[in-house]
Amino acid sequence: MSLQPAYLLHRRPYRETSALVDLLTLEHGLVRGVARGVSRPGSRTRSALQPFTPLHVSWRGKGELKTLTLIEAAGPAVLLAGEGLLCGLYANELLSRCLPRELAVEALFAHYGALLPELAAPAQRAAKLRRLEITLLEALDADPVFSVLQDANTASSTLATLHPQQRYLYDIGSRHFFAAPHPQQGVDGRTLKLLAQGDWEVPGLARQSKWLLRQALLPLVGDRPLRSRALMQSLLEKRRQRTPISHQAVRNNDHESL
Repeated sequence: MSLQPAYLLHRRPYRETSALVDLLTLEHGLVRGVARGVSRPGSRTRSALQPFTPLHVSWRGKGELKTLTLIEAAGPAVLLAGEGLLCGLYANELLSRCLPRELAVEALFAHYGALLPELAAPAQRAAKLRRLEITLLEALDADPVFSVLQDANTASSTLATLHPQQRYLYDIGSRHFFAAPHPQQGVDGRTLKLLAQGDWEVPGLARQSKWLLRQALLPLVGDRPLRSRALMQSLLEKRRQRTPISHQAVRNNDHESL
């Protein structure tokens, strides 16, 4: 295997001095492998195999679990802290949880690399994470289909276009929308039409795009809660307790990211 650009998504101890790793690679998508001896004192790859560090890697093996033969840093790590760090961990956890092994996702790889430095800026986090999420969904053919089920309870239901003044809920199974039974529920058709055009990063649509993409990701993420999201909620709760007056600002700002 020739050298591949890669990022570390997840690492866990394996035996005495090795590690099991999930890597996002340019041409092979998610690759899972064994990094032998990486935890040994004096290992040259120990400092390189860190989150948010661009890597070059190679491996051998035809099974699902590869043996890494080379790991080297291809550039400096992106340094993240606080909410930015948790957003980075969320991106890593999401990709590691949702991607099938060895599916080429070059566009997703590019968006991930561009995302990391943006996470240091609070104003950019939510928009860039939404772009990563929709790129992930598109890569897996699981993105929302912006048309309306006339009857969400009928498998052979006909489809209709979104009406700007109507409010809609999302049907996870079909990936389409259906009319909300109450006017306080769901998202209006005008907003959905903007999202259908790719306006996932518009600040005024942040709450709606976050809601919709979380719904669309549910079948991929599964029932087990994301640890990074729980950590973010815990951090924000601690901050609210220390400075109650800023709770609303925190809730409307950083919490939008996850």
